[in-house]
Amino acid sequence: MLRAPVGSIGREMTERYDPQTVERRWQELWRREKAFTVPNPELPVAGHEAPRTYILEMLPYPSGDLHMGHVKNYTLGDVITHFRRRNGMEVLRPMGYDAFGLPAENAAIHEGGHPRTITERNIAAIRAQMARMGWAIDWSREFSTHEPEYYRQTQWLFLKFYERGLAYRQEAPVNWCPNDQTVLANEQVIDGRCERCGTAVEAKSLEQWFFKITDYADRLLDEMALLESWPERVLMMQRNWIGRSEGAEVVFRIDALNAEIPVFTTRPDTLFGATFFVLAPEHPLVGSLVAGTDRADEVARYVQAVRAESTAARASADREKTGVFTGRTITNPVNGEELPIWIADYVLMEYGTGAIMGVPGHDERDFEFAEQFGLEIRQVVEPSDGSSAELPYLEKSPAARSVSSAEFSGLKTPEAITEITSWLADRGVGKGTIHFRLRDWLLSRQRYWGCPIPMIHCDACGTVPVPEEDLPVLLPEVDDYVPKGRSPLAAAQDWLCVACPACGSQAQRETDTMDTFVDSSWYFLRYCDARCAELPVRREIVDYWAPINQYIGGVEHAILHLMYARFFTKVMNDLGLVGFREPFLRLFTQGMIYRFGAKMSKSKGNVVAPDELIERFGADALRLYILFMGPAEDDAEWQDTGIEGTSRFLKRLWRVVHEAVPTTPPPEEPDTVLARKAHQTVAKVTDDIGRRFRLNTPIAAVMELVNEISKAPDDPGAHVACSTAVSLIQPYAPHIAEELWERLGNERLWEEPWPEHDPAMLTKDTFELVVQVNGKVRERVEVATGLADDDLIEAATALPKIRGQLDGKELRRTVVVSGKLVNLVVA
Repeated sequence: MLRAPVGSIGREMTERYDPQTVERRWQELWRREKAFTVPNPELPVAGHEAPRTYILEMLPYPSGDLHMGHVKNYTLGDVITHFRRRNGMEVLRPMGYDAFGLPAENAAIHEGGHPRTITERNIAAIRAQMARMGWAIDWSREFSTHEPEYYRQTQWLFLKFYERGLAYRQEAPVNWCPNDQTVLANEQVIDGRCERCGTAVEAKSLEQWFFKITDYADRLLDEMALLESWPERVLMMQRNWIGRSEGAEVVFRIDALNAEIPVFTTRPDTLFGATFFVLAPEHPLVGSLVAGTDRADEVARYVQAVRAESTAARASADREKTGVFTGRTITNPVNGEELPIWIADYVLMEYGTGAIMGVPGHDERDFEFAEQFGLEIRQVVEPSDGSSAELPYLEKSPAARSVSSAEFSGLKTPEAITEITSWLADRGVGKGTIHFRLRDWLLSRQRYWGCPIPMIHCDACGTVPVPEEDLPVLLPEVDDYVPKGRSPLAAAQDWLCVACPACGSQAQRETDTMDTFVDSSWYFLRYCDARCAELPVRREIVDYWAPINQYIGGVEHAILHLMYARFFTKVMNDLGLVGFREPFLRLFTQGMIYRFGAKMSKSKGNVVAPDELIERFGADALRLYILFMGPAEDDAEWQDTGIEGTSRFLKRLWRVVHEAVPTTPPPEEPDTVLARKAHQTVAKVTDDIGRRFRLNTPIAAVMELVNEISKAPDDPGAHVACSTAVSLIQPYAPHIAEELWERLGNERLWEEPWPEHDPAMLTKDTFELVVQVNGKVRERVEVATGLADDDLIEAATALPKIRGQLDGKELRRTVVVSGKLVNLVVA
């Protein structure tokens, strides 16, 4: 049963729709009444069994104003929030700010102000923008990651990671951005360039802090099974980044140095095809290999040159291969052959063991290297049918077999891999193993604006954690925070020098700050218990709300934020802080907004400012258009005329509701065409939002309903249809919906139950029969539902226009599609 308006607004009361006045009125009322605040249950939470859901969009960087991507993201979440709340659920939907890190600091440097001042000014502006959009947010849980109350808990978590051996410090080759003057994680280097500023990344060796995410590689893969609904594209990106490979570790030996070097390979069946051996320039044995030889200087120059290049650039598939011969050889364990040892830039120390066997006949990179330096290319795998194959031949299925491989010749490739791996293990020169592409998370940043790492360096005791009672380690005030190759915190002498907590000797604080992705790897849990001072979260409270039922954000975070957040949640589960293994059960990745064929950006000059559109058209018109542009998961091209269209629709809705509702509503809901249309619209909108997660099509459905109302304002079902249209558009355009709902004699639509359709009202008494002649549509006619095929043919042939098409012609055949069409075939 649909709800009819209690009273009437009368046709004489029609007035001009003024979105500014309407929207500010309702925004102030929601603020004053704290309309969307959701309190936590009292402890213990047992017995609080109200249906509940946690909806969250990725939090913004406060490095500037909100843009259209934010508008789309948060309006998506708002529609789902209103829909689920009105369907009887307790909905948690909080907001905060990812304030630390490069975006905020670079914005401050650009403006010439202090990061804290600029960040807090931007937060105030963003908060005002969000309120002006009318988003239904629980502001009682608001926080920013730069606040000491928050980063105290981030530091506490770091110490727990350290206690479990999951945080460690070591010297390592790193990706260095010369523009931002800081280290980048592998995931933050795109095509050899900094993901933030686009500067070519360089290689550098530094003492760095890491999180041991590799300990969770298997779980990150296996526990994808716990996820209810994630885009396959995102899951595949994570699987590829983790890069689980089954293969063998094979030990090669240099007798002259009494040294052994292991390599990892997924193709032990190609060992007989190895014709050279390659070490990464950073491999620890490079120096001893060439020490005292006539190759030493050449190798040293090459190594130095390669160190200036980024890991990403070296790993590029289309890069020309370079290398230098060491003058040494190494023994292949399967056949005793001596292989020349080369140093080459395409071998990376951070992948595998930093050494590879060169098999140019069956590996593309090795093939290119062998051709570049005139090295032997040997075939040891061929098609199983004995046909010839162009090298490099990469097939590893049963369609391939080993050749020129001693007693393993003739074995199909999968069998050869197993047999050769067993042969290696039996002789102690290898074993089956699993390798991951995933590297540990490098979290050190040589920047000021970040969470201080709570560690102290003592000459006597080494690295010592800051005692928990001394947290937070506050970020000090510094006069010059511009990066200069070392952390600006090193210049804060009063802050830097501190007594060692273990022995009391003079010591120094760690001066690196944490990667901003550390802050965003657990913020969603903090929202559940945002004011807890003792712990990041209380277990009973976080388990009441989390895991998040619906997470919304950009696909560009697939192997950064989303993977790190999954890792953090698993560690926190192991620590007993949360009772679940995955943070986000369902993930929706929205498409980007383009204009003039390019993603909106200030540098391209194609940005449309939300504030300007709100002032001109109102927030409701913008909210409608941003979701009406197309499926929310798709990229969309901004059209300036689009918001004009949604603005006209809202004006029409305003007019139709005022003009169509009769003075005295009928006592019972009538069974009219318009009333049935209202029920059909409820059914479609409910299914599209609730089940299909299609958020553009409900707008079109309500527009269609409003159009039907305007055609039949005197239909007895107009009052039901009007109240239905207003109720259904509320998640998208809440301000005008609340205003019209009130004028219809009701109140507080945001608290009203979602309308329900009557299944009996979905069945139409008639339908539109399409009549074709020789496959071309010639007429349409409304006929009774349930007519037999003969009756449909009779109705079609009785139409004057169709009779004219049949005159003088022979009716050869009739085709009837029940409930849809009749096709008359004539000659």
